[in-house]
Amino acid sequence: MEVLPKAIIRTWILPHLTQSRIGRPSRVDPVELLEAVLYKLKTGCQWRYLPVKQFFTGATLSWQGVYARFNTWRKDGSWQTVWLSVLRRNKHWLDCSCVQLDGSHTPAKNGGAAVGCQGRKKARTTTALFLADNQGQPLACATPQAGNHHDRFRLAALFEELCVLLEAAGIAVAGLFLNADSAFDTIELRQVCAARAIEANIARNRRATAWQTDDDTFFDPELYRRRAVIEHANAWLDSFKTLLVRYETGVGNWLAFHWLAFLVLFLRKINAKLTF
Repeated sequence: MEVLPKAIIRTWILPHLTQSRIGRPSRVDPVELLEAVLYKLKTGCQWRYLPVKQFFTGATLSWQGVYARFNTWRKDGSWQTVWLSVLRRNKHWLDCSCVQLDGSHTPAKNGGAAVGCQGRKKARTTTALFLADNQGQPLACATPQAGNHHDRFRLAALFEELCVLLEAAGIAVAGLFLNADSAFDTIELRQVCAARAIEANIARNRRATAWQTDDDTFFDPELYRRRAVIEHANAWLDSFKTLLVRYETGVGNWLAFHWLAFLVLFLRKINAKLTF
């Protein structure tokens, strides 16, 4: 099962991954190693059941060896780096006339960091906050939080994280139009948006009390309809079985798989436009 063509992996992913400068050089083809990691992302199989023999044509790594390389790249921030680098070089293919903000709850079967019981889901979950462009392409993911927290938990700080990530990819946040549903109708988020010159198109939360905003707050219902594209983004991310149900106990590994999924979706979308 080919998740990405080898030429794309070799040209657009490998150059941004760190290579060990100590010990003996690896004898395995790094493209084949990455294909094994992508297989894990797509199928959601356990690491120990990774069918490594089907990926390596020469020297072979065990599943422990594949996991060790994935984990090394997670620790040094390579997965985030490769995503931001590809995004920076190809941001002209994005539609940032409007960006969409949303959160998602993912069942966490093995517990671990950033896991909490979510009554609505009747399960332990992890929640993550996303930004997507106006076509549904995921752009950034904030630090995952335990699922027992409501959507407004640390919202201003997490949204600031998202803005910093966009800026790291060379995407200016000033002047962006932001769509978000009524769960994000807070004074704190609106203040962050105002400070960054972002036009906040957030649905009013009439049930809110202390965080309720003025009646004359800007809201464009036509623009708000574009928020449907982030539901498409969530559906695309759910096609990666590793993200559909969380079995990773480490929140760092969980986040790293998100960067990799963002990367796969984007590179597939612009494949015909890439230069090699």
